[in-house]
Amino acid sequence: MQDLSTPRSLQPWQVIVGGIFGLVLTIGLARFAYTPLLPALQVQTGLNDASAGALAAINYAGYISGALAAAWIDDVRWRHRLYSMGLWLSLLTVAGMALSTWMPAWALWRYLGGLCGATGMLLGAGLVLGWLMRQGRRPELGVHFIGLGLGIVVSAVGVWGVSQIWALWSQQWLAMAAIGLVFFVPAWAWRPPVPPAPVSASEMQAAPKVSRRWMLTMAGSYFAAGWGFVISATFTVAIVEREPALAGQGALAWALVGLAAMPAVFLWDKVARRWGDTRALLLAFGLQTLSVILPALSGSLAAVLGGAIGYGATFIGIVSMTLALVGRRAPHNPGKAMARLTLSYGAAQVIAPVVAGAMAQATGTFKGALWLTAAVMAAGMVLLATLPGEGAEKKVR
Repeated sequence: MQDLSTPRSLQPWQVIVGGIFGLVLTIGLARFAYTPLLPALQVQTGLNDASAGALAAINYAGYISGALAAAWIDDVRWRHRLYSMGLWLSLLTVAGMALSTWMPAWALWRYLGGLCGATGMLLGAGLVLGWLMRQGRRPELGVHFIGLGLGIVVSAVGVWGVSQIWALWSQQWLAMAAIGLVFFVPAWAWRPPVPPAPVSASEMQAAPKVSRRWMLTMAGSYFAAGWGFVISATFTVAIVEREPALAGQGALAWALVGLAAMPAVFLWDKVARRWGDTRALLLAFGLQTLSVILPALSGSLAAVLGGAIGYGATFIGIVSMTLALVGRRAPHNPGKAMARLTLSYGAAQVIAPVVAGAMAQATGTFKGALWLTAAVMAAGMVLLATLPGEGAEKKVR
């Protein structure tokens, strides 16, 4: 086995592309493939809305478990090993869904898929951000998080393509796992190397620290962001397919989410540089709230597609700016700081799908869940507006 303490000779573009492809695997497939595959899964297996929401919640229970582990593990070598494990485990979780129709087995695979998502979002992003800072490059994650948008596009286009060839739901899951191999090879080969030497205690003490009030306020707003993220991430395709006039357009809506997310990462980095992180985040929250309300107000194709585009263009900015913001305040172990903040995001992702699924099961529509989501997002904006300023952020807790 290669000595992880020895940096490999990788070009910057390789580390960046490897991180992007890692997100396609751990988030785009291990997590997002569930969304476009859900309608066929429900029609062919009889999976109801409440159970679909429960599986999504279990996936995020895995995610939050991974975030807890990431927040606890200090050794960067172990963080690198766990990220590596998440890459190949992502393929197994997608293929595993096709092996049976037993609900506990599905729950296990969705839980493991959530763990994979945490390795990509937190450990992978932390490794990439740490590498950028060591190389003297701009400490932003906009380019890295292209992988989220690309992952959505891959899941949407991939599911549409395989559904044209294989109608059986299990065959579609296996085909998506095969597609994942295309991204696995470069993601594995171009993993960001770990730091060449451990950080000294004096360097750790010299690093800027974050006030408790700042972290708690940020955690509250990120909880709201997680709620807004997971409802659309889980049910976008199902919401579209439920509208009689929009049947068959679910894959298009989901693809638009990813297509909107990919260029948005660059835009939000520029907005944050010009307006500041807090104002940029407030704008992203406001626009995402509007995107959630659109399909609740109207079942027209324009409203649904407008909501999908708005969601894709904003959730990516919220995640990228928030994680980069907290990661810059913990330069020696950004992944650990990201993980601590992500616990609140993950908590919302466990709660929200269960609530939304139960509401849809009881009413036959997702509109009530969308209005509730808009209210939660608005509360998150209120918290963001009270975020302590730059000076308060640097105080020692």
